[in-house]
Amino acid sequence: MRLMALRAIVLVVSGAAGAPTLADDAPANSAAMSHGWEFAEQGGADLFRNVCAACHQPDAKGAVGAGSYPSLVADKNLDSADFMLSVLLGGLKGMPRVGDMMSDAQVADVVNYVRTHFGNSYSEAVSATDVAAARRRAQSAP
Repeated sequence: MRLMALRAIVLVVSGAAGAPTLADDAPANSAAMSHGWEFAEQGGADLFRNVCAACHQPDAKGAVGAGSYPSLVADKNLDSADFMLSVLLGGLKGMPRVGDMMSDAQVADVVNYVRTHFGNSYSEAVSATDVAAARRRAQSAP
């Protein structure tokens, strides 16, 4: 209701001023936005930017404040794709199991992105099949 009222105000003001009007079919935001308990972003860069960077920062250097968010820059722990999968799928300390809110392909994409960016050059790619197997192992662990 508020959006309709706002559009009406904008249309009246813009019409009076000779400015262009809003198109009814114009998207409010062209970027993919997550909703509910699943991330809508596709591709490692978008997932990192819209999910991971909130804590690890856009430059992946991490932060300390209300919590401690480790740097992912030139991180030797990322040499092991299994380590990163275990963190995304099982959580670690204060980090939630964000992999639960991603498809197998999304998890693979963000793992591969982080392992090949920010000073990391681990070229062994993770597939959605690898993630599915890791997810099964994580769910069967006590």
